[in-house]
Amino acid sequence: MSDFREVNFDGLVGPTHNYAGLSHGNIASMGNRALVSNPREAALQGLAKMRLLASLGVPQALLPPQERPDVATLRRLGFSGTDAQVIERAARDAPHLLSAASSASAMWTANAATVAPSPDTADHRVHFTPANLVSKLHRSLEVAGTTRVLRAVFHDPTRFVVHDPLPAHPDLGDEGAANHTRLCRRHGDPGLHVFVHGRSVRDENGAGPARFPARQTAEATAAVARLNALAPDSILQLAQAPRAIDAGVFHNDVICVGNEHVLFVHEQAFADADAALDLIRRRFAARTKTELCVVLVRASQLSLDEVVRSYLFNGQLVTLPDGGMVLVAPAEVREQPRVAAYLGELFADPANPIHALHPIDLRQSMRNGGGPACLRLRVVLDAAERAALPPGVWIDDAHATVLENWVRRHYRESLAQEDLADPLLLEESRRALDALTQLLGLGSLYPFQQ
Repeated sequence: MSDFREVNFDGLVGPTHNYAGLSHGNIASMGNRALVSNPREAALQGLAKMRLLASLGVPQALLPPQERPDVATLRRLGFSGTDAQVIERAARDAPHLLSAASSASAMWTANAATVAPSPDTADHRVHFTPANLVSKLHRSLEVAGTTRVLRAVFHDPTRFVVHDPLPAHPDLGDEGAANHTRLCRRHGDPGLHVFVHGRSVRDENGAGPARFPARQTAEATAAVARLNALAPDSILQLAQAPRAIDAGVFHNDVICVGNEHVLFVHEQAFADADAALDLIRRRFAARTKTELCVVLVRASQLSLDEVVRSYLFNGQLVTLPDGGMVLVAPAEVREQPRVAAYLGELFADPANPIHALHPIDLRQSMRNGGGPACLRLRVVLDAAERAALPPGVWIDDAHATVLENWVRRHYRESLAQEDLADPLLLEESRRALDALTQLLGLGSLYPFQQ
């Protein structure tokens, strides 16, 4: 068997990182609206996480930011003139559109695509289906850029397939890998793909979510599975619990994370939870000939509110080179007494398959509602597939230092909502991205470079 490893592709935080509160249903995003952000600190925190994973021996790579403000979209919306005039007119006449066009949300690459590795696909290539993200305007603007980036990084057609996103219609709302978990015995073995949707789901009383809208549709997950060339016995589709969505679980990765044969999950993650977990266990055993290890958190141990505030499940559950499994979690898990107490009990249990906790400070991202898992796209690759990638996307200690210096040179220390109207922000962003593509060896990636 080839040397299969799971690679984390983190989104590098862009120069326009700000708190516009654009994501209805994401409690942190809504609650921190209009705070002053620190793009430089945000990018450095993201790189610190990448550096940590690389130091643990977990293969780590990055995906570059997108160009923001998205002047081309503002022109499509009727704003004209020079780039500076377009920004100034949008700020005056439709500031909400300027906010959407300035969002750095592409940093959360868990929403970039859904991935099927070569051991699972009919043609034995790695398949990517970029998410259409139609539920939020600012995120839907990422799709073309994300597809272009994925095709630049995974450019070898003999090994990789980057599909077009699904049609941009609410009936096909797709949020990417944030609602997808691959379970397997080892990364290179055939896996079970657990897809989770929330749209058109009802609880035991016949009620759907009442406070916040669901984003993922069953139709989208079925289409993604077909595009990604997955066999029927490798697919399991489950429904989110409406009460979880109303508590702020806008994506399944806020309440559930899996890695190889381990599933770390809250008991209120799924509709008809007991049946769902039983089905996962049975389908996993049939697919892998292995027993699934479920680390189940009861509502009596941690409430949905505590889960959402701490982002405990939005950590990265990763396998180390020695086979041990660790959880990289936001620092907030140690600051909430009941969550910290739960983790103390968990790691005191000798039967716990998760061997260590690595808290990480991602407060700039967390204030916008994105934790460690939001910032990365998981891609299982063998040695030849890894060798086919551009060398500049890989993170090691030396490259992280180069990128940190790049951030310090190009990023602002603070960004308020009124700063989005500053035309100089676009110029600064373009200079930064032009230098970055040279560092990463990705060529002329952005439209302004053509």
